[in-house]
Amino acid sequence: MYGTPHTVSDVMTTTVVSVGREAPFKELVRLMRDWRISALPVVEGEGRVVGVVSEADLLHEEEFRDGDQDGSARPPRLHGPAERAGALTAGELMTSPAVTVHADATLAQAARIMARSRVKRLPVADAVGVLQGVVSRADLLKVFLRDDEEIADEVRRDIVSQLFPFSGSVLRADVHDGVVTLAGRIPDTSLVPVAARLVRAVEGVVDVDFDLSPNTTPAPAAEPASGAGRP
Repeated sequence: MYGTPHTVSDVMTTTVVSVGREAPFKELVRLMRDWRISALPVVEGEGRVVGVVSEADLLHEEEFRDGDQDGSARPPRLHGPAERAGALTAGELMTSPAVTVHADATLAQAARIMARSRVKRLPVADAVGVLQGVVSRADLLKVFLRDDEEIADEVRRDIVSQLFPFSGSVLRADVHDGVVTLAGRIPDTSLVPVAARLVRAVEGVVDVDFDLSPNTTPAPAAEPASGAGRP
């Protein structure tokens, strides 16, 4: 395996603001404003995540406010956003069950869960559902802040030296703003697609370019073994 992928535990926020089921509407608004977050995990017991309440959940109250000054226009029992418009607590407003991620999930796995669930933040929970932290879209992007030279060192050590160890290879790896350039001469260009895939898998890599040419210089002939060719 080339390198070790970063996991959610590497980038998540461990200082987490959470609420119980009975947290009132105004407290939810205040916490989101004060902590500059867009969602709050809802927990119970020893910290087990039972749901998430987001800005979108709170905005349902405003969505159904217009034209309903006396409350008569709001149906008494509806499913979905209209029903949540009359909710007063986190337990009534939250989306449940919560979509969570484990701390040992890779960043790519967390990103797929976010995209599939259309959320900006994920509670990080252990095997029994206890809250350990929160990971956001911004957290997942932290790997792109890796230093260029750090990325270059990993590419040279874990990819170039492994794929192209032959004496006929004259290959260098440079990185600028996350873009890796592999340049030089190699005897076997069939490995280029493999190199491209492995380099793109290195965390922090934005793209990969190639400036390669085949090395046509024949490798030096091997020295005959001692005594070889003697009658």
